[in-house]
Amino acid sequence: MNTYPTITIDLILDRVTIKDVLHAILDAILFHRLFGTVKPTTREVFGVTMPGVSDAEMGQLVEEKVELFWKGIEEGMSKRGQIIITFSEKRPKKSWFQVYVGEEDVPWEQWIINAEIQQPRDRDRQKFDAALSNTLTKAIHTMLTHTSSDRGRTAVPLITNATGISPFPIRIAVKVGGVEIG
Repeated sequence: MNTYPTITIDLILDRVTIKDVLHAILDAILFHRLFGTVKPTTREVFGVTMPGVSDAEMGQLVEEKVELFWKGIEEGMSKRGQIIITFSEKRPKKSWFQVYVGEEDVPWEQWIINAEIQQPRDRDRQKFDAALSNTLTKAIHTMLTHTSSDRGRTAVPLITNATGISPFPIRIAVKVGGVEIG
């Protein structure tokens, strides 16, 4: 059983919007959970201003994961997938006899982005785009509400190593059709 918070964001996308929306959502989550010196940026997606981080390394990581998701969808594995961001901390790992044998990553928070791909008809495009804009607004609200809540703040471990943009290990997993890829 997970003792750490898990936040879920559900999206319905189409092939045209998939990359921009996933990129914006991942950037926004990282913006709210990176604790180093962050150079903020914004991205406009369907009339919603999404926060982000201007960092080459994080930008490359996000780009790789969005491309991996896109390829999984394009290869026809499924029309549903997830991108899971797990934030962890390094803790000493103990063996049977309480002897320390290195370090292990212990998760303290997880974000799950569920994405379903649909193809709206031309006559439904405006309604589809409006629903997606509403979903993005709700996603930002979810991020703000969680990260500023008592549970969201207390989930963050003490920062003991302040080097770099993130003092904590970040893992981004991509699943398409229930199978982890990449």
